[in-house]
Amino acid sequence: MLRLPALVPASLFAILTVASPLFAADEWPQFQGPRANGHSSAKGLPLTWSETENVAWKTAIPGHGHSSPVISDNEIWLTTAVQTKLTEEEKKAILAKVPNSRGLEIAGRVSLRAVCVARDSGEITHNIELFQVDKPEPIHALNSYASPSPIIENGKLYCHFGTYGTCCVDTATAKVEWKNTEHHVDHQNGPGASPSLWDSVLILNFDGIDTQFVAGIDKRSGKTLWMTPRSGKMPDRPEFRKTYSTATVLEDPRGTQVISPGADWVYSYDPASGRELWRASYGMLGFSTIPRPLIWKDLCILTTSFIRPRIVAVKYDGSGDVSKSHVVWTKDGQLPSKTSMVIVENSLYFISDKGIGMCLDIVSGQEIWKERVDGAFSASPLYADGRLYFFDQEGKTTVLAPGEEYNRLAENKLEGSFMASPAVAGKALFLRTESQLYRIEK
Repeated sequence: MLRLPALVPASLFAILTVASPLFAADEWPQFQGPRANGHSSAKGLPLTWSETENVAWKTAIPGHGHSSPVISDNEIWLTTAVQTKLTEEEKKAILAKVPNSRGLEIAGRVSLRAVCVARDSGEITHNIELFQVDKPEPIHALNSYASPSPIIENGKLYCHFGTYGTCCVDTATAKVEWKNTEHHVDHQNGPGASPSLWDSVLILNFDGIDTQFVAGIDKRSGKTLWMTPRSGKMPDRPEFRKTYSTATVLEDPRGTQVISPGADWVYSYDPASGRELWRASYGMLGFSTIPRPLIWKDLCILTTSFIRPRIVAVKYDGSGDVSKSHVVWTKDGQLPSKTSMVIVENSLYFISDKGIGMCLDIVSGQEIWKERVDGAFSASPLYADGRLYFFDQEGKTTVLAPGEEYNRLAENKLEGSFMASPAVAGKALFLRTESQLYRIEK
């Protein structure tokens, strides 16, 4: 753990060290960027673009995946799933045996792969098979078999596919160094939670309808270091026990924490041992939780996703069950179930799945403005170059100016659909649609 003099306020320390400072500024090493909060320090990004404007290159990505691009030096890595298609009759026969199969899709054999694209040219330089799955589980029609985003650090790429396994790729040789296939859950709708990294430990959330736990894996060997079951009371119905959220790593003078949402509860763990530090209840409101938690001063901010979306602001300095003592404010209403949120100064910005944009005062949770943006949203937003970028499922990006009033600066349209969240490096946006990766640059 990093240590600063005792005179440094804990709130300032939290702001500076959310997601340990392992990564260079001109890189996008993980889901939601260097500090796992959707912020980029890049300047000179384009305000407007289209298929014929400000596109440096456009590359078709084989297979299907919703993972976000990660970037280091001249390498952009993505995960993807190349699927063997089934006939409609074969699909119906398999799904007929699955409870609650409405909205689910199924494939034949699936090849889970890592693809590397050169940042300067857009050329595909590597396409590596990591796992082969002969009998994959069904997935939701809005999900993919390659939805968790990888992490890249010091020439190593850590790829995670939920129940199908986790592995490490040496990016210099494009060889798989280790695989871990020990941990299995029934995701019901397919994998979704991305890995987090602290020191030498990969932190993985496994929240299925059958079992729910968090695991720590040694990034050097792939060996499981610890497994911690979720301790909070679970809903009676198994389908309400699943979640897909990515944990947030927070370093603090009192010790490092991994803040990890599960069904009905948010938990904090010691990343070295997996010991539970505290937990707070949402009030039996949240399952299929997807957005990643954010840290602001002494608060953890998160959303509960489905049943009844709720934003919860909880102080992270507690111990044990802090549901009654540390929850500072809550907000119900038209809130995001799939997209993460973003904090700019003292304001919290987000957009609901159905296109209701909102700004809240982060101290009180009070609404500052609310506006219909239109569109359906799954990708998480971005704050960069003094602007907010929101990406919808029809390929539209709405660009806003942060502030006390709704101020739309631009709308930009590309072919395809945004399910993956963006990446930024240099003066370029890297946007993944269902079939393409774009470099957007002036």
